Amino acid sequence: MAKSGNRGAVVLTGASSGLGEAAALALARAGFTVHAGVRSEDAAARLARAHPAIRPLLLDVTGEDSVAAAGAEVRREVGEAGLVGLVNNAGICVSAPLECVPLDDLRAELEVNLIGAIAVTQEFLPLLRTRARGAPDGPAGRIVNVSSGIGRVAAPFLGPYAASQFAKEGVSDALRRELAPLSVSVSVLEPGAVMTPIWSKVAVAARDVLDKAPAEVAALYRARFEAFVAANEARARGSRTRPEAVAAAVVHAMTARRPRTRYRVGPDAWTASVAARALPDRVLDSVIRRQFRAGEGRS
Repeated sequence: MAKSGNRGAVVLTGASSGLGEAAALALARAGFTVHAGVRSEDAAARLARAHPAIRPLLLDVTGEDSVAAAGAEVRREVGEAGLVGLVNNAGICVSAPLECVPLDDLRAELEVNLIGAIAVTQEFLPLLRTRARGAPDGPAGRIVNVSSGIGRVAAPFLGPYAASQFAKEGVSDALRRELAPLSVSVSVLEPGAVMTPIWSKVAVAARDVLDKAPAEVAALYRARFEAFVAANEARARGSRTRPEAVAAAVVHAMTARRPRTRYRVGPDAWTASVAARALPDRVLDSVIRRQFRAGEGRS
């Protein structure tokens, strides 16, 4: 087991489960002290038991007071050493036909996935710059923004999620160009399909949205939506990409002399990237439609 914290400190949001939990463990085992953002005391206690280098951090990325309190806590712990890195992983996924999505759900999607990531970045950038000023070579302050292949190719019934991820991709490009002269690198991590607890939550919440929509509107979408959910779950369950592969990319971004600007993890993440660049819109529409053709005739 690596000595706790000998490679410096990293802040990681959304660490309570799935990709975030895997990344927290991988970073801790690689020798970092991980200030792991979670929203519940139960998750904090579980992570604290998982590895001695994980320091749970109660953090709601949508709450100004919560972000400020987390920043103050980390500053007290790291002092003049600053931060090696920040991983913006916290996220939610709103899935439903755009015609039916409650606007409050859309706002929540953007608040967590986009605005929350920016708020956390603003809070911790001074600590990343502190580290960077003492760097002998290469970037010492590092930011990883976890996005998705959906940030390259928007899938039906994932409009709100796609909006947040497309925006995160653009914000990350702007931030990378702003911070490069300050020796702070910015990488985007684009995982493909990975089976994590988020997918079962997404399906349940989305069906609830349809159930609350006017019956005549829900009827237009339900069959296609159910086909989409089934295909998505099958793709995630059948994926050979594991959370540990995503975590390994995070560790690379935190340790490489020259971190990549983008990490695509899983064959479908690469496929989405190539398709977005190479295929005309109508051809891409047709490819995506064929994937979810089951049930279309009943719409």
